[in-house]
Amino acid sequence: MNIAVRPGPLRGRVEIPASKSVAHRAMIAAALADRPTQIVLNAVNDDLTATAACLNALGAACERTDFGYRIVPVAQEKNACGAAENASGATDLCEIASFPTLDCGESGSTLRFLLPVAAALGREARFVGHGRLPERPHDVLLDAMAEHGATADARRLPLQLHGRLRGGTFALPGNVSSQYITGLLMALPLCAGDSVIRLTTRLESAPYVNLTLRALADFGIRAETLPDGWRIPGGQRYRSPGRVVVEGDWSGAAFWLAANALGSRVECGNLDEASAQGDRAIRPLLNRLGSEIDVSECPDLLPALAVAAAGFPGRTALVGAARLRLKESDRLASVAALLRALGCAVDEGAESLTIHGGAPLTGGTVDGCGDHRIVMAAAVAATAASSPVTILGAQAVAKSYPDFFRDFEALGGNLIVQSDR
Repeated sequence: MNIAVRPGPLRGRVEIPASKSVAHRAMIAAALADRPTQIVLNAVNDDLTATAACLNALGAACERTDFGYRIVPVAQEKNACGAAENASGATDLCEIASFPTLDCGESGSTLRFLLPVAAALGREARFVGHGRLPERPHDVLLDAMAEHGATADARRLPLQLHGRLRGGTFALPGNVSSQYITGLLMALPLCAGDSVIRLTTRLESAPYVNLTLRALADFGIRAETLPDGWRIPGGQRYRSPGRVVVEGDWSGAAFWLAANALGSRVECGNLDEASAQGDRAIRPLLNRLGSEIDVSECPDLLPALAVAAAGFPGRTALVGAARLRLKESDRLASVAALLRALGCAVDEGAESLTIHGGAPLTGGTVDGCGDHRIVMAAAVAATAASSPVTILGAQAVAKSYPDFFRDFEALGGNLIVQSDR
C-alpha cells in the first residue's frame, strides 16, 4: 500500500496506543505465572500478535478480548498422574508439540525474549521469522545459552533449540542489544540454580532493562542489581497480579510530538509522564535540536528527531546510533534517504546522522523500506513539505501502530491511498 500525504499541519488530540515494549514483557510474564492474567491494552499490533501466537505454541492460552488479552499460563509442573497442568487445571502438555514452531513474524523482541524462555522451559522449539528478522544477528545470546546447556542448530533463523537452559554466570556485552538481557532476566528465575548476568561493557538502552525489572517485580520475581549486572535466584515462580494495565507508547507519541516541532498542534493522551520508558526523553530532546544528541539510550527516537531537525535551522547531530543498522531496515541509511528525497541535506556516518535543517522540505517519493518508523517519520515530514509526499509500503505501520493513518486523518491529515502496482 502506498499513501500520498498532502502538506498541512495537524490539529487535535490522539490517544496513544499501548506500549509494545511494556506489553511484550507483561504477556510473557503472564504466560509463566501461577494463574490467569488480564492484560489491558487499548491496541494490538503485529508484534504483539506474534508474541501471543508464540506463547500459545509454548502451551499458554492467549485469548483476545475486548480489553486486550486473557492469558492462561504455560504448563510447568506435573500433577499426580504425571501430566502437566496449567493454571486452568487442564492437562495440556501432551497436546504441546514436542518441537513447537514459534513464528516471531518480524519482531526481534519476541524472538530474543523467547529464545531463553523456551530453553528454560525445556521446549526444544523451532523459531522462524519474516522480513529482515532472519538476517538480524543473535550470536551473543546464542553463545551465552550454549554455555549453559541450550544449543541451536543455526546462527540465523530458522533455528531449532536443543537442551534445557541451566543457571550460572552469564557474561555478555551490554552495548549490543538489551533484548538479550531482557530474555535472560525473564528466563533465569525458572532455572533450578541461581544465576548472575555480568556485563562486559557499558549498558546501552538501560531504560528497556528497567522496564523488564519492573515487569518482573509486578509478577513477584526477585532480581538483585549489582554494579556490573544482576543476580537472579533460581527456582522462582511468577505470581500473577491478576490484571496489568499497559500504558501508552512514548515511541509512538514521538512522531506526533515531532509534528508539533514542525508546526502542528497535537495533544497526546494515554501517556504516563512518570513512565520508565526511555522514549519519554523525546520532549527534552526536541528542545535540544541544533546540537549534538546522543540517542544510545533511546535509539527508536532517531527517525522522529531527524524529521524534526530537518525543520530546525542549523546543524543537529544524532550520535550513538550504530545499532539502528540492524533494525527492520538499516535505519540510519533509511532516514538519510528519506530526508534527501525531501530536499534536506544530511551526512550519514557509521553510527550517526548530521542534519542540516531549516531549508523548506520539498515533496517527493519516500521508500518506507518495510520499516514502520520510517513510514511514520515520512508522514510527519510531509506535513511541513511544499508539495505532496508519496510513501511506498505504508502498510509497515501495522508492526507497531496499525491505526497511525486513521489517527493522522482524524487530526486533519490529507491522505490518498494508492495502489502499489
